[in-house]
Amino acid sequence: MKRIITMAVIAVIIVSLGVGFAAAKKQPPREKVTIVGSTALQPLSEAVVKNYQKLEPQTSITVQGGGSGTGLSQVQAGAVNVGSSDVFADQQDGIDEKKLTDHIVAVSGIVPIVNSRLGVDNLSLKQLRQIYTGEVTNWKQVGGPNLPITVINRATGSGTRVAFEQVVLKNGEHSVNAQEQDSNGTVKEIVRNTPGAISYISFAYLNKSVQPLKVDGVTPTAKNITTNKWQLWSYEHMYTQKKPTKATQEFINYMQTKEVQQKLVEKANYINIHDMKVQRTVNGKTSVKE
Repeated sequence: MKRIITMAVIAVIIVSLGVGFAAAKKQPPREKVTIVGSTALQPLSEAVVKNYQKLEPQTSITVQGGGSGTGLSQVQAGAVNVGSSDVFADQQDGIDEKKLTDHIVAVSGIVPIVNSRLGVDNLSLKQLRQIYTGEVTNWKQVGGPNLPITVINRATGSGTRVAFEQVVLKNGEHSVNAQEQDSNGTVKEIVRNTPGAISYISFAYLNKSVQPLKVDGVTPTAKNITTNKWQLWSYEHMYTQKKPTKATQEFINYMQTKEVQQKLVEKANYINIHDMKVQRTVNGKTSVKE
């Protein structure tokens, strides 16, 4: 009797394993999507991916930084599915925008920051320009303490830098030679620990560890960006090749939905693309959105 029972149990186990194996074979293979580029967009991408994979567990999505230039060059080369960027593709050297498709997924605010103990919370656009061209080198020249200004710039290839300089600098002007960093987080830490430092970061990285600056008395808020009252902002692009994979396109479509824009985009301190009342061209010209 025991032998019969044992054999029956073994039979059940074998059948179960067979059913499980058959079910596993029927499962579609995991589709992979790799996103590389903008560190400004990275926190939002990671938040949306986390939510999306609950809905589409068969899609495996990897998000990495590296900067807009890296993202654009890698998607153009076919090394990744998505190149995320703070700038239009044709603003980046070596990129042929005709080979890529642009998907705007958010708007990112850019805010100048200084050390929280500096005692300065407002600059005019002219003063900001003078600091970044090296004309002004001490905080006392703009109403602050007698302290040398330490300019921290973003690395060449940074989309945030391109967007910042497009608004702050005049045609033909160049930023002063300064320490360069390629990530928002690193820039924030340097400013936090350097008494006379100034730099700029994306809204998504702003917290109480540094002092945000008003520009011409205008406060850096999402509402002010939607009307261009706050001029320091950029589109967040997800570039793909002309024929993206099905999984890639479905993820981007999801990211652009009103539900995601209203919940995840705004929660992560980006600006909902559907709330923008203005539009900006690759040349920096801003007009009322039609």
